[in-house]
Amino acid sequence: MTEPIILSTADGESLEGEIARAEGGERATAVLCHPHPQFGGSMRSLVISALFRALPGAGVTTVRFNFRGVEASTGAWSAGEYERADVVAAIDLAAELEPSRPLMLAGWSFGADMALSTIDERIAGWYAIAAPLRYTTDAHLAAVAGDHRPKLMALAERDEIRPAAEIATVASAWTSTETIIVAGASHFFVGRTDRLIELAFGFVDRIVDDAG
Repeated sequence: MTEPIILSTADGESLEGEIARAEGGERATAVLCHPHPQFGGSMRSLVISALFRALPGAGVTTVRFNFRGVEASTGAWSAGEYERADVVAAIDLAAELEPSRPLMLAGWSFGADMALSTIDERIAGWYAIAAPLRYTTDAHLAAVAGDHRPKLMALAERDEIRPAAEIATVASAWTSTETIIVAGASHFFVGRTDRLIELAFGFVDRIVDDAG
Protein backbone atom coordinates (compact mmCIF):
# COMPACT_ATOMS: atom_id res chain seq x y z
CA MET A 1 0.00 0.00 0.00
CA THR A 2 1.35 3.42 -1.01
CA GLU A 3 0.85 6.49 1.16
CA PRO A 4 1.56 10.11 0.14
CA ILE A 5 3.84 12.04 2.49
CA ILE A 6 5.31 15.50 2.91
CA LEU A 7 8.89 15.81 4.14
CA SER A 8 10.18 18.95 5.86
CA THR A 9 13.84 19.85 5.39
CA ALA A 10 16.04 21.61 7.93
CA ASP A 11 16.10 24.72 5.73
CA GLY A 12 12.33 24.95 5.43
CA GLU A 13 11.46 23.22 2.16
CA SER A 14 8.51 20.83 1.77
CA LEU A 15 9.09 17.74 -0.35
CA GLU A 16 6.46 15.45 -1.76
CA GLY A 17 7.02 11.75 -1.38
CA GLU A 18 5.50 8.32 -0.89
CA ILE A 19 5.85 5.38 1.47
CA ALA A 20 5.32 1.77 0.44
CA ARG A 21 4.90 -0.39 3.53
CA ALA A 22 6.61 -3.75 3.89
CA GLU A 23 4.48 -6.74 3.08
CA GLY A 24 4.58 -9.32 5.84
CA GLY A 25 7.20 -8.81 8.52
CA GLU A 26 9.33 -5.70 8.17
CA ARG A 27 13.04 -6.47 7.92
CA ALA A 28 14.49 -3.12 6.90
CA THR A 29 13.71 0.36 5.61
CA ALA A 30 14.98 2.06 2.48
CA VAL A 31 15.22 5.59 1.12
CA LEU A 32 15.41 6.01 -2.66
CA CYS A 33 17.02 9.07 -4.29
CA HIS A 34 16.06 9.86 -7.89
CA PRO A 35 18.19 10.96 -10.87
CA HIS A 36 19.06 14.46 -12.11
CA PRO A 37 16.21 16.96 -11.62
CA GLN A 38 17.38 19.08 -14.55
CA PHE A 39 17.07 16.17 -16.98
CA GLY A 40 13.62 14.91 -16.10
CA GLY A 41 14.51 12.91 -12.99
CA SER A 42 11.83 12.38 -10.39
CA MET A 43 10.75 9.82 -7.81
CA ARG A 44 8.77 8.16 -10.63
CA SER A 45 11.82 7.56 -12.84
CA LEU A 46 12.31 4.01 -14.13
CA VAL A 47 14.83 2.52 -11.69
CA ILE A 48 13.38 4.25 -8.63
CA SER A 49 9.88 3.07 -9.52
CA ALA A 50 11.06 -0.50 -10.05
CA LEU A 51 12.75 -0.59 -6.64
CA PHE A 52 9.79 1.11 -4.97
CA ARG A 53 7.45 -1.58 -6.30
CA ALA A 54 9.74 -4.50 -5.51
CA LEU A 55 11.28 -3.79 -2.10
CA PRO A 56 8.10 -4.01 0.03
CA GLY A 57 7.69 -7.61 -1.10
CA ALA A 58 11.08 -8.34 0.43
CA GLY A 59 10.01 -6.91 3.79
CA VAL A 60 11.40 -3.42 3.22
CA THR A 61 9.33 -0.33 4.01
CA THR A 62 10.42 2.11 1.31
CA VAL A 63 10.43 5.90 1.04
CA ARG A 64 10.82 7.83 -2.20
CA PHE A 65 10.62 11.59 -2.62
CA ASN A 66 11.10 14.42 -5.08
CA PHE A 67 14.14 16.62 -4.56
CA ARG A 68 13.53 20.33 -4.06
CA GLY A 69 12.13 22.05 -7.12
CA VAL A 70 10.79 18.82 -8.67
CA GLU A 71 7.04 18.57 -9.34
CA ALA A 72 5.24 19.61 -6.10
CA SER A 73 8.38 19.92 -3.94
CA THR A 74 9.23 23.49 -2.98
CA GLY A 75 12.61 25.13 -3.47
CA ALA A 76 14.99 25.14 -6.41
CA TRP A 77 17.79 23.05 -7.89
CA SER A 78 21.13 23.76 -6.19
CA ALA A 79 23.48 21.40 -8.08
CA GLY A 80 23.66 19.08 -5.10
CA GLU A 81 24.56 21.64 -2.46
CA TYR A 82 21.24 21.64 -0.61
CA GLU A 83 19.75 18.42 -1.97
CA ARG A 84 21.68 16.60 0.76
CA ALA A 85 19.27 18.19 3.25
CA ASP A 86 16.46 16.56 1.28
CA VAL A 87 18.06 13.15 1.74
CA VAL A 88 18.40 13.72 5.49
CA ALA A 89 14.71 14.67 5.70
CA ALA A 90 13.82 11.33 4.10
CA ILE A 91 16.15 9.47 6.47
CA ASP A 92 14.48 11.24 9.40
CA LEU A 93 11.11 9.86 8.35
CA ALA A 94 12.36 6.36 7.55
CA ALA A 95 14.15 6.14 10.88
CA GLU A 96 11.01 7.21 12.71
CA LEU A 97 8.94 4.52 11.00
CA GLU A 98 11.01 1.70 12.45
CA PRO A 99 14.12 2.86 14.32
CA SER A 100 15.19 -0.67 15.20
CA ARG A 101 15.45 -1.81 11.57
CA PRO A 102 18.54 -1.29 9.37
CA LEU A 103 18.20 1.46 6.76
CA MET A 104 19.46 1.18 3.19
CA LEU A 105 20.14 4.49 1.45
CA ALA A 106 19.91 3.97 -2.30
CA GLY A 107 20.14 6.25 -5.30
CA TRP A 108 20.41 6.24 -9.06
CA SER A 109 22.71 8.58 -11.03
CA PHE A 110 22.56 12.05 -9.41
CA GLY A 111 20.61 10.41 -6.60
CA ALA A 112 23.45 7.95 -6.07
CA ASP A 113 25.87 10.86 -5.70
CA MET A 114 23.54 12.44 -3.14
CA ALA A 115 23.29 9.15 -1.25
CA LEU A 116 27.07 8.70 -1.17
CA SER A 117 27.41 12.32 0.00
CA THR A 118 25.22 11.64 3.04
CA ILE A 119 27.03 10.28 6.08
CA ASP A 120 24.56 9.60 8.87
CA GLU A 121 24.79 7.16 11.77
CA ARG A 122 21.32 5.81 10.96
CA ILE A 123 22.43 4.42 7.58
CA ALA A 124 23.23 0.70 7.57
CA GLY A 125 24.57 0.69 4.01
CA TRP A 126 24.62 2.49 0.65
CA TYR A 127 23.35 1.09 -2.65
CA ALA A 128 24.61 3.38 -5.42
CA ILE A 129 23.42 2.78 -8.99
CA ALA A 130 25.40 4.35 -11.84
CA ALA A 131 26.87 7.03 -9.60
CA PRO A 132 28.75 9.52 -11.82
CA LEU A 133 30.66 10.92 -8.81
CA ARG A 134 30.26 14.42 -10.22
CA TYR A 135 28.01 15.96 -7.57
CA THR A 136 30.10 15.03 -4.56
CA THR A 137 32.97 16.92 -2.99
CA ASP A 138 36.38 15.46 -2.20
CA ALA A 139 35.48 15.62 1.49
CA HIS A 140 32.24 13.70 0.97
CA LEU A 141 33.95 11.03 -1.07
CA ALA A 142 36.74 10.66 1.46
CA ALA A 143 34.18 10.24 4.24
CA VAL A 144 32.19 7.51 2.51
CA ALA A 145 35.31 5.83 1.17
CA GLY A 146 36.70 5.36 4.65
CA ASP A 147 33.41 4.40 6.29
CA HIS A 148 33.28 0.80 7.53
CA ARG A 149 29.61 0.29 6.61
CA PRO A 150 28.84 -1.71 3.43
CA LYS A 151 28.53 -0.06 0.05
CA LEU A 152 27.30 -1.68 -3.16
CA MET A 153 28.13 0.06 -6.42
CA ALA A 154 26.02 -1.15 -9.36
CA LEU A 155 27.52 0.14 -12.61
CA ALA A 156 26.23 0.03 -16.18
CA GLU A 157 28.52 -1.73 -18.64
CA ARG A 158 27.60 0.74 -21.39
CA ASP A 159 27.17 3.86 -19.29
CA GLU A 160 26.91 6.95 -21.47
CA ILE A 161 27.48 9.42 -18.62
CA ARG A 162 30.77 8.14 -17.24
CA PRO A 163 32.51 4.84 -18.06
CA ALA A 164 31.97 2.08 -15.52
CA ALA A 165 35.70 1.36 -15.47
CA GLU A 166 36.45 4.86 -14.17
CA ILE A 167 34.00 4.53 -11.27
CA ALA A 168 35.19 1.01 -10.51
CA THR A 169 38.77 2.27 -10.26
CA VAL A 170 37.78 4.98 -7.79
CA ALA A 171 35.65 2.61 -5.69
CA SER A 172 38.36 -0.08 -5.61
CA ALA A 173 40.15 1.91 -2.90
CA TRP A 174 37.06 2.28 -0.71
CA THR A 175 36.44 0.36 2.50
CA SER A 176 33.72 -2.34 2.60
CA THR A 177 32.74 -1.75 -1.02
CA GLU A 178 31.54 -4.23 -3.64
CA THR A 179 31.35 -3.17 -7.27
CA ILE A 180 29.19 -5.03 -9.79
CA ILE A 181 28.95 -4.19 -13.48
CA VAL A 182 25.52 -4.94 -14.96
CA ALA A 183 26.15 -6.57 -18.34
CA GLY A 184 24.55 -4.91 -21.34
CA ALA A 185 23.09 -2.04 -19.33
CA SER A 186 23.11 1.60 -20.34
CA HIS A 187 23.00 4.38 -17.76
CA PHE A 188 19.20 4.13 -17.90
CA PHE A 189 19.00 0.35 -17.29
CA VAL A 190 16.11 -0.17 -19.71
CA GLY A 191 15.40 -3.89 -19.66
CA ARG A 192 17.88 -4.47 -16.82
CA THR A 193 15.98 -3.28 -13.76
CA ASP A 194 15.44 -6.93 -12.81
CA ARG A 195 19.16 -7.22 -12.09
CA LEU A 196 19.11 -4.06 -9.97
CA ILE A 197 16.23 -5.48 -7.94
CA GLU A 198 18.11 -8.75 -7.46
CA LEU A 199 21.15 -6.83 -6.22
CA ALA A 200 18.97 -4.76 -3.88
CA PHE A 201 17.47 -7.89 -2.34
CA GLY A 202 20.91 -9.35 -1.75
CA PHE A 203 22.16 -6.12 -0.21
CA VAL A 204 19.16 -5.96 2.12
CA ASP A 205 19.94 -9.52 3.24
CA ARG A 206 23.48 -8.39 4.01
CA ILE A 207 22.58 -5.38 6.12
CA VAL A 208 19.89 -7.34 7.95
CA ASP A 209 22.40 -10.10 8.74
CA ASP A 210 24.94 -7.51 9.88
CA ALA A 211 22.35 -5.90 12.16
CA GLY A 212 21.32 -9.23 13.65
